[in-house]
Amino acid sequence: MAEQFVGLKLSSAKAETRTIKPCPTLEGEIIIPGDKSISHRAVILNNLTRDGARIDNFAPGRDCLATVRCLKALGVKIDRMGSSDSHTLLVSGTGEDGLKEASNVLNAENSATTMRLLGGLLASQPFLSVITGDASLRNRPMDRLIEPLRLMGADIWGRGRDSFAPLVIKGGKLRGIDFTLPVPSAQIKSAILLAGLFASSNTVLYQKIPSRDHTERMLKWMGASLESRENSISLLPLSNPLVPVNLRVPGDISSAAYFLVAGAIHPNARLVIKDCGINPTRTGIIDILLAMGARLKIYNERLEAGEPLADIVVESSELTGTEVGGDTIPRLIDEIPVLAVAGCVAKGKTMIRDAGELRVKESDRIATVVSELSRLGAKIEPLPDGMVIYGGKPLTGTEVDSHFDHRLAMSLAVAGLVAKEETAVKHAQVAQVSYPTFWQDLQQALSNEF
Repeated sequence: MAEQFVGLKLSSAKAETRTIKPCPTLEGEIIIPGDKSISHRAVILNNLTRDGARIDNFAPGRDCLATVRCLKALGVKIDRMGSSDSHTLLVSGTGEDGLKEASNVLNAENSATTMRLLGGLLASQPFLSVITGDASLRNRPMDRLIEPLRLMGADIWGRGRDSFAPLVIKGGKLRGIDFTLPVPSAQIKSAILLAGLFASSNTVLYQKIPSRDHTERMLKWMGASLESRENSISLLPLSNPLVPVNLRVPGDISSAAYFLVAGAIHPNARLVIKDCGINPTRTGIIDILLAMGARLKIYNERLEAGEPLADIVVESSELTGTEVGGDTIPRLIDEIPVLAVAGCVAKGKTMIRDAGELRVKESDRIATVVSELSRLGAKIEPLPDGMVIYGGKPLTGTEVDSHFDHRLAMSLAVAGLVAKEETAVKHAQVAQVSYPTFWQDLQQALSNEF
C-alpha cells in the first residue's frame, strides 16, 4: 500500500494534489535547503580544481541533481557522504582538462541553469557534447547562449534555427570577447565566464542591470583573476588552477520567500528563517516586503565562502501595495509569483513591471499566476511585462493548478493559508524541483493539520 500523508491525495503516480486549510497560527523555525544557484556553481567549479572539495548543505532539488548527473557522465567523481539522503557531497576535481566525452546525451531535465552553465564549460572542451532537457526546458530560449559562445569560437547548434535545445556542442579553442548582455541573466553571464576561463585572451562583460553574482564571488574566492564593477566584469584566462573551496551552502532565499510572505500576510504568525543567504543581488524580496510594511528583521549576519547569510524573523504585518520594476526585478525574478500573493492581501494596488522574462520560465508565469490567483478570487490583471494586483479582496479556496511550475505550486500553497475554505493545489509534487521538503516544512509551521 502506498504511504499516505496528511493533506495529500494521490490521484496518480504522476499527479499529487495537496489540500491546504486556513490555519489559526503560523509559527516556528524553518531551516531551508541550500541555495540552488550556489550549489550548481560549487559543484561545477570545484570539479575544475585538482584536489576537489567538500560541499555541505548541497541543494537537494532535482535541478542541482541534474547538474551532478551530467558531471558524472563527463567523468567527474562525486560521492554523497553518509546516508543516501545526505546533503554533503565530495567532489574529486578533474582539473582544467580532465573532463571526458559522455557516452550518451546529457540530460539537464528541467534545469536551465544546468544547460546554460554546462554549455559554457563544454564549449571549451575538445570533444562533442549533446545536451537536452524536458519539454519545458526544450522550449526555453537558448539563442542568447549560442550567440556569445559562437563569438568566442565555439561550434554550437540548437533546434529551431539555433533557438532551442537540444544543443550540440563541439568544443575547442576559444578566444575572449567584449560582450554586452542583452538581458540581465546570471546564467548566460556565468556560461560566458566559464568559457572565458579557458579562452586565449581576456573576457569583458557589460550588464545594463546587474544580475546575481554568485559565479563572480566564487571565482574570486577560488583565485581567478576577475574584477567586478557595477556594470562590467573582466576575467583573465586561468594561469594557475582554481583553488578548491570547502563550504556550507547558505539557505536559498528563493525558498525562504514563501515563508517570508506567509509570515507577513498571516494574521497570527511569527517565523524564524535560519542560515539564509542574503546576497544583495538576491534580496529584492526583502526590500519589497519592507517597503510594503512587513515586520521583518535580519540578525546574526556572517560570511560563508564569500557569501553573506543571516537569520531572518518575520511576523504578521499590515502590508500596503507598492510598485516593483527596474533594477529590482533581477534581484527577485524567481520570487514574483509569491510576491503577487502578498499583493493580493496588501491594501491598495501593487504593480509589477519590467518582468517580461517571466514569460519564458517553467511556465508563462505572468499568465499562470494571473489565472490561478484569479481562481482564488484575486483581482489581478496581466501586463505584457508584469501584472497589476488590486489588493484587499478576500481570497476563497478552490482547486488550482501548478501548471507543473514549482514556484507557482508553492505560491498557491501560501495563498491557501489565508484563503477562506480549502485550497487544493494540483500537481503539487513539482515543488521537489527546488524544495523537496516544502510541504513537510509548511506542515511543521502550522498549528493544525492540512
